[in-house]
Formats: sequence, C-alpha cells, structure tokens
Amino acid sequence: MTSKDESSSMEETVSSIKDRQRAAARARLEKEMAERSAAARKRRQRQAIFGSAAAVILIAGAAFFVIRALKKDEKTEAAGPPAGTVNCTWTPVDEASGGKVKDVGLPPANVPNTGSAVLSLDTGLGVIEADIDLAKTPCTGASYKHLAAQKFLDNTKCHRLVNKEGFRVLQCGDPFATGEGYRDTDGQGGPSYTLAEENLPTDTEKPYPAGSIAMANTGMPNSTGSQFFIVAEDTQLPANYTLLGTITKGLDIVKDVVKAGDDGKFEPSPGGGRPKKELLIKTMTVS
Repeated sequence: MTSKDESSSMEETVSSIKDRQRAAARARLEKEMAERSAAARKRRQRQAIFGSAAAVILIAGAAFFVIRALKKDEKTEAAGPPAGTVNCTWTPVDEASGGKVKDVGLPPANVPNTGSAVLSLDTGLGVIEADIDLAKTPCTGASYKHLAAQKFLDNTKCHRLVNKEGFRVLQCGDPFATGEGYRDTDGQGGPSYTLAEENLPTDTEKPYPAGSIAMANTGMPNSTGSQFFIVAEDTQLPANYTLLGTITKGLDIVKDVVKAGDDGKFEPSPGGGRPKKELLIKTMTVS
C-alpha cells in the first residue's frame, strides 16, 4: 500500500494529465471549427463571385436584346415609306355598319404623294374633268384611281342636288344608283372601306368655292368613301369634307343640272332632292 503523500501526488499527476488532454481536445476542436468557418467563408465568397458574374451575364444579355430591339425599331422607322410616297389606312366596313357595300378590294397601302392626276367623268351630258393634287390628297386620289380601275362608278347617276342660295352642289358616287329613275336607297352605297379626310379647307370665307370637287362623308371622322359633290356656287359648309380637286372642264354641265332644280325629296334634312335633270356617269377614269 502507498503512503498518504504518495497517493496525493499520484492524484495530482492524473489530474494534470486529464487537464492537458482536455486542453488538447479543446484546441483540436477550435482548430477544426476555425477551418470549417474559413472553408464556409471561402465557399460563400465563391458563390457571391459566381452570383455577381451570372448577374452581369444576365444584365449584359438583356442589354444585348434591348439594343437589338431598339436597333430593329430604328431600322423600321428609318425604312418607312419610300421617298415620294405615303402610307394610307383603309378601314374595312360592311353592311352591318349601315349602308350598302360594293366590295372591289382595297387600294395599295403605299401610294404617291407627289404630282397630280386627272379625274374624268364621261357623262350623258358631256365630259367633266378635275385636277387632283396628290401632294394634298394622296390617299383620296389613290382611292379614286383604284375605284376607277374597278369601274366602280360606271353607269351610275348623281342622286342628290341642293339648289339654295349659298349652297348649290350636285352629289354623286353611289355605286348602286343605277337604272331607270331613283330609289329610296340611292345615296346609301359605297366601297368596302373608308379613309381619313385630307386637305380640309382653311379659307373660312369660301371653304368650298365654285368649281371645287369634295368628298361626302357621314359627318364622323375617317368616314370618307366614294361619294363626292361638285360645287356649282361658292358654298358655306363646315370644313369637314376633303377638297379633292378643281373642275377644269364641264362645270357648265353641272350648273345646267343645278339650274333645272330638284324634287325636294330630302327636305328638310339633309336638304335638297333628286335632280330633275339626270346626270349619268357612263365611265370614270383617273390618269
């Protein structure tokens, strides 16, 4: 057996060994935790760098497509209609919207906006001609050229006459105003499209001077069709009707028809009536 002092010394030795072992274990644990923490930190840094790089790639990619789209739009805008032409909008209509429709297709969308054209009406009373300024009425001029090529108004009659002081006009242009006599539906016909008004008058004293030819419409914007009126005397009307051109030949024919008077069929509104002296358009050409 050992003495008390020896026993105490041995206990201290064992305790010292255990303390060193615990210290060593704690040191290893702290080292391991530090290594894990450093590894995690490096992993987060790599992920952050990768994420930033991916974001840069996405942003660069988005910018690439945006730039391409903008350049494409710029090219489209830059292209536009060729020089000396303009784009026209033809709005389709059908009989469900009111009136009678004769479908002869649509004019071309891209039309000249320079030069002039001559509208010629070969009538049963002689030839009526008008000059059309295509710089002022490119779309209306193109529409009439298309309708003339389709013989749209051949063998039709002028269906309405207004013969009042300061308001003397002869209205024509309904493709269904044909045959003997007049019908209640005369004046309701047109093509299968409408177009916007052009060249509206700016002269408030004489918006529609004698000898002008203008386009009728429903009173609503963009409702111009095929019907037109020839002005026999300076006429005061709202500046809502396209001034198509100027009569250069045959205005005397129109004045004779106006002088013969009307039957008052359309009184009091919209006014006037059917011409007592019939004016038949045998053919219409635009050249």
